[in-house]
Amino acid sequence: MKKIKVNQRSKESTESKQIDRIMMSTPDWRGKKLSNLRENIKSVHPSIVEEIKWRKPSNPLGIPVWSYMGIICFCNILKNSVRLTFPKGAMIGDPKGFFNARLDSKSVRAIDLHKDEDIEFDALKAIILEAMKLNQLKHSKKFEGR
Repeated sequence: MKKIKVNQRSKESTESKQIDRIMMSTPDWRGKKLSNLRENIKSVHPSIVEEIKWRKPSNPLGIPVWSYMGIICFCNILKNSVRLTFPKGAMIGDPKGFFNARLDSKSVRAIDLHKDEDIEFDALKAIILEAMKLNQLKHSKKFEGR
């Protein structure tokens, strides 16, 4: 059992280094915005795991992803914004109205942040915690059926 934890930490360390590379390859405001979002997301809960997904020839570094019993959110660096996407965003409350992209989707919601825009940490934290609860609920239902 300890061996699995060591391997998991090693994998997460490698994934974190990949996210570092993405930030370094984007030295303008977008890389700084990703860094700030990453720091805030990781500070919400110690069980949040960083990953890289969806590597392809047009994006060999992949996409930074934060997970807890499933994907919480992922970040795309776009030409004029940094997009934080929540795959289960349509099921998440957004009393402050931060979701401003992918609003027509039946499941996904996203937050596009531009150069001089920031998101209030407490509101982001609430969205992340709700996404974590949704993943936990889905995970527990999966095991109830066994």
